[in-house]
Amino acid sequence: MSKNETNIKMRRKLKDLRLENHYTLKDMSEKTGLSLSFYWQIENGKRNLIYENAKTIADIFNLKPDDIFYKND
Repeated sequence: MSKNETNIKMRRKLKDLRLENHYTLKDMSEKTGLSLSFYWQIENGKRNLIYENAKTIADIFNLKPDDIFYKND
């Protein structure tokens, strides 16, 4: 799997988790402390994550960062 395919899969998984939990982009922005536009850019592949932000996002879903950002399910 190419790096681009992996990134697309990760972004899709991130958005699916948000929607499954009935969170809006605004909700995620508030929960992470990131601006709404920054969080949107993460989901849409316009920004990369630092580990700290990946950890914060994973914690919201009671997951490990690897479960969202690094596993190629």
